[in-house]
Amino acid sequence: MKPITYAQPPVELPLRTDPEPGPVAGCGVCAALAAERREARLRGDRSTVSDCNVELRNHPHPKGAA
Repeated sequence: MKPITYAQPPVELPLRTDPEPGPVAGCGVCAALAAERREARLRGDRSTVSDCNVELRNHPHPKGAA
């Protein structure tokens, strides 16, 4: 296979527009992450806001947790 030797158009990825995850009621970890996210947003630290969203989205909870 011959390699491509000419410019290719850039790959365009869609902007993620999922709503921000909310904390699960009664979970101390979720509450702490939500507070950290709120403080980061007030400081203008969007990287930490994003990190907190990932942690909230991936934080495990038992089935049936509110």
